[in-house]
Amino acid sequence: MRAVVQRVLSASVVDNADGSGGSIGSGLLLLVGIHCDDTETNARKLADKIVNLRVFNDVVGKMNISLLDLPKHEILAVSNFTVYGDTKKSRRPSFGESAPYEQGRILFNEFVSCLRTHGFQVPTGVFGADMAVSLVNDGPVTLVVDA
Repeated sequence: MRAVVQRVLSASVVDNADGSGGSIGSGLLLLVGIHCDDTETNARKLADKIVNLRVFNDVVGKMNISLLDLPKHEILAVSNFTVYGDTKKSRRPSFGESAPYEQGRILFNEFVSCLRTHGFQVPTGVFGADMAVSLVNDGPVTLVVDA
C-alpha cells in the first residue's frame, strides 16, 4: 500500500459526475494506491505510519510533530490507483501492480476506518470515480509512504 502524502493548508476533492466530495483545512492530503498483493495488515500499518508521521514543524521549525500531536489538523484521503503506475518500460503507464477494483475498495475503506479510530473525520472522494482534487501545499512537503 502506498500514499502520496502532502502537508496542506487546505484541500478538497469533488466527484466530477455528481459534485459530491469533501474538504479539509490544515492537515494531510493522501493519494492512496492499493497494490495487488496488499492485505488488511498493510492498510492498518499505513494508517498507523501516517498518523505518526512527524511532518509538522515544532517551535524551532524542525519537522518533529505528528497529526496526533495536532488535534485541529485534518486528513483528506483520496483513492488513486495511478499511484502504482509503472513507466519503466514505456511512456504509457502500466497499472498491473494496482489492486483490482473490489479488493482496492475494501482495503481503501479499511485504511480510512483505521485513520478514523484515531479520532479524525477523514473525508474521502468516491472510490473509483473521476475526481477533481485541489490543494494548497504547505512547505511544500510531499512524501511517498509505503507499508
